[in-house]
Amino acid sequence: MPFKTLDDLTDIAGKRVLVRVDLNVPMEDGHVTDATRIERVAPTITELSNRGAKVILLAHFGRPKGKVVPEMSLKPVARAVEEVLDHRVFFAADCIGETVAGPVAEMAGGDIVLVENLRFHAGEEANDVQFATALAAQGDIYVNDAFSAAHRAHASTEALARLLPAYAGRAMQAELEALEKGLGNPAKPVAAIVGGAKVSTKIDLLENLVGRVDALVIGGGMANTFLAAKGVDVGKSLCEHDLADTANAILARATQTGCAIVLPIDAVVAREFKAGAPSETVPVDKVPSDAMILDVGPATVAKVNGWISQARTLVWNGPLGAFEIEPFDAATIAAARHAAAETARGKLVSVAGGGDTVAALNKAGCAEKFSYISTAGGAFLEWMEGKTLPGVAALEA
Repeated sequence: MPFKTLDDLTDIAGKRVLVRVDLNVPMEDGHVTDATRIERVAPTITELSNRGAKVILLAHFGRPKGKVVPEMSLKPVARAVEEVLDHRVFFAADCIGETVAGPVAEMAGGDIVLVENLRFHAGEEANDVQFATALAAQGDIYVNDAFSAAHRAHASTEALARLLPAYAGRAMQAELEALEKGLGNPAKPVAAIVGGAKVSTKIDLLENLVGRVDALVIGGGMANTFLAAKGVDVGKSLCEHDLADTANAILARATQTGCAIVLPIDAVVAREFKAGAPSETVPVDKVPSDAMILDVGPATVAKVNGWISQARTLVWNGPLGAFEIEPFDAATIAAARHAAAETARGKLVSVAGGGDTVAALNKAGCAEKFSYISTAGGAFLEWMEGKTLPGVAALEA
């Protein structure tokens, strides 16, 4: 493993450990409404605290753009962190300077301090070395446990890691190990499912995957663009007709690399996009001119499930259809449950990520049965695109 973890940390009792975490949680009326991100980093914080370290939490909240915005203070989040950890969490009203130096100086081993929103300082998003140096002055060791921010070269994710001995926290470690199993060094054959509305948002992803996986399932509105590029009339379906050349280039590249492209062979169509709208299943070359494709049909699901059964590794980003509304969630749910069953049988390593994907797998009731679910959003997508993540590269360095 090219990065150090908490297992490599020794004699940390009394040491000041700066821990970069993602506490950009949903809030309503001053209260955290979903503590998932806090729960993800709790094991790292608790372990360091139990080992006698002085734990200083670094985080951002919202987009204050380098200015102090009271509504984006992390102070209310400190209470939620305290509840999840079942441990007193002190709060410092700034992240650099005397305002934080005082509370840090008073810390005893095992104490936890959350400092104010990093993005109240313009130096954070500018990856400013002076700002990073001011952060580093409060610590002896740096731990990054915020994979979701690792795709951004910010002071607390990139520059700071080069100023102090740097380690991956438990959540970061779990994410990187899961991703390595997904695409880095996967068990073959590898299948990928990529869905979503538009090809234009995932061109880099598709171009990377066709050179790395054995089968690529394309679903959602994206599939319509590929079907149209092949001369199929998709009626009034969401479709980027201007990207026909891009779609054909990806298909040609897949032929060169030996990657099987799996497109819908049948589709669930309707005249309007609303819950309970009258729908019918038709072959993809029989889509009525006044209808739109809103899900793939059962024959396509059988084909997709066949590839999942053949695979030893599955990477998933994006639903197969308009899963938010019934009955257009059927294909995504069926494929998700099949992947979960194959995972439970020990035949498949399944890694999934992206907001819509997580929501769809939760709706199918099988998210917890996947090998790993990433909640990282942009960082997960950029990893799938094969891009270098600055926060990870800094840890490796």
